[in-house]
Amino acid sequence: MPASGRFITIEGGEGAGKSTQIGRLRDALAGLGHTVVVTREPGGSVGAEEIRKLLMGGGVDRWDAVTEALLVYAARRDHLVRTVWPALARGEWVISDRFEDSTRAYQGAGGLDLAAIEQLGAVARGSFRPDLTLILDLPVAVGRARAAARRGPSDRFEDRGDGFHEKVRAIFLATASAEPDRCAVIDAAQDLDTVAAAIAATVAVRLGVALPR
Repeated sequence: MPASGRFITIEGGEGAGKSTQIGRLRDALAGLGHTVVVTREPGGSVGAEEIRKLLMGGGVDRWDAVTEALLVYAARRDHLVRTVWPALARGEWVISDRFEDSTRAYQGAGGLDLAAIEQLGAVARGSFRPDLTLILDLPVAVGRARAAARRGPSDRFEDRGDGFHEKVRAIFLATASAEPDRCAVIDAAQDLDTVAAAIAATVAVRLGVALPR
């Protein structure tokens, strides 16, 4: 077992297949003997899940970008304190469905200055960063079609227009370009097995863990 845990975040736009690939990655790591905690943002702790209800419900214009970001970071702080940091301290691996890159992408696309997001992040998480961020990328039209085919009621982020989601995608890709040591872009338009193999290859190179493919 590892002396310390690893924190992996999975990012991407609507319909990118994050949930499916998180499940596969969890199973692969568990098969090697690692204890794996799967969590999500916003949410992942009792307090953060309560804040999630405020963030995800209601109309598109329920909150402005600043209010959204403040709620997100309140949830993130509780998630880190109650779930992520304790699991890592126990030597467990943590896989989170979204983290701070989603704040940059979604609240940034909503008009909040990225410098303000960085300031809030510095307060909420200090210098803590994921060990690896996998950005599942695909064209907006493809992702939204996938999401519409599988989902029940939509949330207030999914309900925004294509222009908003194009901005989200652009910010994700810009983040990956700016932080190549932390981020890896995975072509999520491919079939599920090919995407899973690409993730396994990336984990092997970046974190030194050979996963079955």
